[in-house]
This record gives sequence, C-alpha cells and structure tokens, in this order.
Amino acid sequence: MNSINIYTDGACSGNQHKENLGGWGAILVYKEHKKELYGAEANTTNNRMEMKAVLEALKLLKKEDFIVNIFSDSSYLIECFTKKWHVKWQQNGWLTASKKPVENKELWQALLEEIHKQKQINFYRVKGHLNINSSSQMEQWYKKFTQWNGTHFSMDDFIYVTKMNIHADALANKGVDSLKIEG
Repeated sequence: MNSINIYTDGACSGNQHKENLGGWGAILVYKEHKKELYGAEANTTNNRMEMKAVLEALKLLKKEDFIVNIFSDSSYLIECFTKKWHVKWQQNGWLTASKKPVENKELWQALLEEIHKQKQINFYRVKGHLNINSSSQMEQWYKKFTQWNGTHFSMDDFIYVTKMNIHADALANKGVDSLKIEG
C-alpha cells in the first residue's frame, strides 16, 4: 500500500498576546516526490498553527487510499488522536472532561473530516528544536522517540524525522516573516 509522510510544525510570535503572528509549515513526502507549503495568520495561537499545518497538508491529498504518517512536535495535536480525545469530545457535545467548550472546535472538525477520508493515519510525536549535532542529545531523544512511537524506527529514521521537523519549523517561521513584511 502507498504511504505518504507529512512533517509539520507551527510557530507563533507573541503567543498568548492579543496581537501576534502565527505561521505553519508542512512537508509532504511520497516516494521521491516532496512538496513544501506554509502559511500564516495574525492573532492566533501556536496550537492553531500546529493544527493548521496538518489540515492544509491533508487537504492536498487527492487520493484516499494512502497510509498517512503524520509527524509533529505538538503533543496536544498528537495526543488528541493517539489518546482519542476527539471521540470523548464528540460524545460530550464538544465539551472537555471539565465541561468547558473544546478550544479550536472548528479546526478539530475540519481535521477529522480530512482524516476520515484516508484509509489509515498514524500520528507520531517528535521532539522539536533539537540540536542534531549533539550526539548525546540525539541518543537521549531517540530513546524518548521510540517510547512515544514504537521501536520500529531506527536511529537513521529518527535523525531524518528530526531534520524534517526542523525544516517544517523553518517553513512556519517563513510564514510568520511573511506577515511581518506585509505589516
């Protein structure tokens, strides 16, 4: 079966402030093909940008018979799917366990719509902002990466995924920079 890997990241300059700039980046890799995309929004949050990166990448998929592997450094995003938070939210009328409205409901709903189009989607958590030139740091985080995602990933896989996450972060920052230029 065909598989596609999607590497994403979000960024927010001035996160939690009234006026801020957010960006998102995504890289889709299918066999020898690679597509990069990025975008930006003003007055947003980092979580929204993390979600937007995945959503925009999934919207580009024209076929629905892929195994999709999503790599993100957002534990909020990854755990929503690996721990099935979205199922409980839907059962509770889009309320959290503490009976508060789920933040970013419209993005979660749009993500779920895109996700349900695919045959299979796997979510993998990545540690963001790693120094790939530090072998001790990479060994430490490789162990954590396999704890989060399974031992079927080699150290070479981990290094590649980390490099792609760093590149997705650069794309997200390119989105933020595009708003700074416009402003």
